[in-house]
Amino acid sequence: MTDFSDREKAFENKFARDEETQFKIMARRNRLLGGWAAEKMGLTPEETEGYAREVVQADFEEAGDDDVLRKVLGDLTSAGIESDAAEVRRAMEEKLIEARRQFIEGN
Repeated sequence: MTDFSDREKAFENKFARDEETQFKIMARRNRLLGGWAAEKMGLTPEETEGYAREVVQADFEEAGDDDVLRKVLGDLTSAGIESDAAEVRRAMEEKLIEARRQFIEGN
């Protein structure tokens, strides 16, 4: 019975580590996406840092990426930047790849 308990505990620990890793990668992706949008809006470095934090926070509003998409697309539109959901989704995909790479490399 101990072997089964040990395997169950190991599986639970792996699941928790995987979830934590995924959370960190998504937060990094959102920060990178915030930097991408801030650059398009012409924000200063200080404004960019604050805006990137806002994009990370936006991801806590609901499950999935729609909350982040709405925030970034809405902010770009409000700033007079011509953009659409497809462009923002492409940027999200690119930033996710970059976030994973950075995480693997330990940056």
